Amino acid sequence: MTDMPERRPLGGTPFTIAPLIFGGNVFGWTADEATSFALLDRFVDAGFNAIDTADVYSGWIEGNKGGESETIIGNWLAQGGGRRDRIVLATKVGMEMGPDRKGLARGYILRAVEDSLRRLRTDRIDLYQSHQADDTVPIEETLRAYEDLIQSGKVRAIGASNYEAAALAEALDVSEGQGLPRYEALQPWYNLYDRSDYEGETERLCEARGLGVIPYFGLASGFLSGKYRSEADLAGRPRAYRVKNYLNPRGLRILDALDAVGAELNASDAQVALAWLMARPGITAPIASATSIAQLDELMEAAALKLDAAHIARLDEAAAPVTEEVRS
Repeated sequence: MTDMPERRPLGGTPFTIAPLIFGGNVFGWTADEATSFALLDRFVDAGFNAIDTADVYSGWIEGNKGGESETIIGNWLAQGGGRRDRIVLATKVGMEMGPDRKGLARGYILRAVEDSLRRLRTDRIDLYQSHQADDTVPIEETLRAYEDLIQSGKVRAIGASNYEAAALAEALDVSEGQGLPRYEALQPWYNLYDRSDYEGETERLCEARGLGVIPYFGLASGFLSGKYRSEADLAGRPRAYRVKNYLNPRGLRILDALDAVGAELNASDAQVALAWLMARPGITAPIASATSIAQLDELMEAAALKLDAAHIARLDEAAAPVTEEVRS
């Protein structure tokens, strides 16, 4: 990229970030350490500055136990060169890491943050996110744990991931009523295909309360890149179990629209899909992952792509919910 990307405020945090976040779920999974280092250097050198991970990444892989992604990021930061001061570092807590190692109870959060800081080889986490709501713990208990971490300087701001509108509204109300730190960002599953869970009540809540929104699965596990158009394209792919759910008439209509808009703008399907997210009101920055420099370069170019109203309308029309598919 020739021009540095714009910076956008991240909710009520002290941070401004470029409109694309690197998703660290691939580190220790489909990207080894050397590849991860190269990707992170390229990303930051291009003017992007936000990296998202979680303590549980990538514990779903046989032989892994969680913490692999944080460890790789920490090893990258440990190389120095001002890396830590150039990034906004986000991670998460709450998903199961092992027996008695999950949830949002105060004691567990205070233990888990120390593990994340050790793996990340840093003294602070910029955005510490509740990975999912925990209805077994009073939200006030969770927020008071975060308050202690913010006061100690170990955490700068907090966010929520995978929260439905009701749980998020409750948390925000408790923060306001008790004078506690509040979730300043929401990380929902949201993209051009997966729209119903976020659009509506949750979207309105985030806009009304001034939260930053950083959607994950911005490319629908790679489906919106256009490289998966049939079952045959999924053979041997690590995300095939997710992508196959998109191979339906609506999904293929969305790909056709991405193709058409991309042809007009000389852009790839992935670039158009990310640019659509970046153009959505209330969206701070989508999260996307890459496993090669070429793939990363393609994704970063989305930040410079501007969709007009006609392009957005065409994509929205293709992505409209289908009430009854025509059967042949």
